[in-house]
Amino acid sequence: MNSKGREKEEKPCDIRPCFQRDRDRILYSKSFRRLKDKTQVFLSPDGDHYRTRMTHTLEVSQNARTIAKALRLNEDLVEAIALGHDLGHTPFGHAGERALDAECPEGFKHNEQSLRIVEKLENYGKGLNLTWEVRDGILNHEMDLTPGTLEGKVVRLSDKIAYMHHDMDDAIRGGIIEESDVPDSITRILGHTKGEWLDGFIHDIIANSMDKDDIRMSEEVYEAFHALRHFMFERVYTNPVAKGEETKVDDMIKILYHYYVEHIDQLPDYLKEMMDRGEASRERIVCDYVSSMTDRYAVATFQEVYIPKSWTVL
Repeated sequence: MNSKGREKEEKPCDIRPCFQRDRDRILYSKSFRRLKDKTQVFLSPDGDHYRTRMTHTLEVSQNARTIAKALRLNEDLVEAIALGHDLGHTPFGHAGERALDAECPEGFKHNEQSLRIVEKLENYGKGLNLTWEVRDGILNHEMDLTPGTLEGKVVRLSDKIAYMHHDMDDAIRGGIIEESDVPDSITRILGHTKGEWLDGFIHDIIANSMDKDDIRMSEEVYEAFHALRHFMFERVYTNPVAKGEETKVDDMIKILYHYYVEHIDQLPDYLKEMMDRGEASRERIVCDYVSSMTDRYAVATFQEVYIPKSWTVL
């Protein structure tokens, strides 16, 4: 598969195709490494086996590669898009995203931030200079957007089936729901276990996309997919047990945002230089900085700035 190219032309690699190079650049980036300490759904869960934003990303990549291989699409391209699609997520997942979106006059969306990271922020403001196809897939992985490649469409669906599968698994592990709670109207179509659902989604996508210029599910499975998604929002994503700490997250992220707007001198030099050159507003570079934090670093920074330390005599 030929690429439409990069913003800055580069000499091709003699052993790695262009999309594999993009995949490698994302994998070795600091933004990717930070995903291991960012919330997927459960905030600071008490246990080692709950998903993080990184394990979510890896599961999306696995689903996407399976589908792409069966459909004879470019596996390097789907993997690069999958590994990069959530780089722009904030600490504490969508709770942090909503907080920054509410406070920043320019708004904040994690898919747009993911693109901004690979285009402008990684490498201390130099970006990763990825191909058009990878950048397009990263930006357009949300369901209300349309990627320009079939590989991007594969990742867009793989993202959704991945988080429904593993969020269900985590919710069951956390005692919030049981597999038997899922309505019969859904299980009649998708099966009765998490494994059956994931396997069924992937096979249905492959069967209904083979030799077609689109990536899709059958109408029956797509309706069941949305019914399961509605069930997850009702029972898990808005569950007070799982989400009881999100009000604190909202307050903390908003306070950090306004702190750095007033203390812009504390931001990294490359971000301040972008502002000085007129490439980004004060509010945007603050979003860049706060959204890049891991959960742990955000809490530590908040404590450093706002929680008084005990006074001792040296």
